Amino acid sequence: MKLISWNVNGLRAVINKGFKEFFSEIDADIFSIQETKMQEAQLDENILSIFKGYNMFWNSAEKKGYSGTAIFSKEKPLSVSYGIGKEEHDKEGRVITLEFEKFYMVNIYTPNSKRELERLDYRQVWEDEIRNYLVNLKTKKPVIMCGDLNVAHNEIDLKNPKTNRRNAGFTDEERQKMTELLNAGFIDTFRYKYPDLEGKYSWWSYMFHAREKNAGWRIDYFIVSDNLKDKIDDAKILDSIMGSDHCPVELDLSL
Repeated sequence: MKLISWNVNGLRAVINKGFKEFFSEIDADIFSIQETKMQEAQLDENILSIFKGYNMFWNSAEKKGYSGTAIFSKEKPLSVSYGIGKEEHDKEGRVITLEFEKFYMVNIYTPNSKRELERLDYRQVWEDEIRNYLVNLKTKKPVIMCGDLNVAHNEIDLKNPKTNRRNAGFTDEERQKMTELLNAGFIDTFRYKYPDLEGKYSWWSYMFHAREKNAGWRIDYFIVSDNLKDKIDDAKILDSIMGSDHCPVELDLSL
């Protein structure tokens, strides 16, 4: 089973920057995207035609042109839910959960703590709620979670850890919350397969030719519950794929 996750930084913007061709060629079983930046009412035939043959699920933010997630699945899920049942979190369109026979698939776009860390306190609450949500799902069946989680967990996960120490995405608080999630019975699939691999990132600033210099951050993940550990075939960062400030990430599972 091939799973793809990609923060597209605006679906309408990326459509003609190779997204259409990549979606077709990669032929994923489940393809999750974050930061759609659009409402369902803005879907036109040009966009819908790309996902022909897939079941489509959209969760848009109340605020137009902001946030938003979507999942495209070849197999029809048993059930679908949007958000995590907490109004303060759910108005930004950040979570979609599909239930299948053997697992839950959860697509997440984690809030950014922003400059001056103005949203860090909210982010901490979010992290606890998301962890509780995933732990609860795991009591029912295995969980696969993906998305832009807006944190580089360890120093190996970004090019310049020392100069970014108190910046959003690499604060001690955010990194600790990721540790707590993994300690609750989950696995960072890329680090499980490649614990010491350096220089692999999934996001680069548009400034200072960061992507050209590979001065990036690994903030896009596939996280699975530990009862799927033996099913992980490979985890990939598809950093040659352009079109967004993020690149897609891939998980291959034997399910």
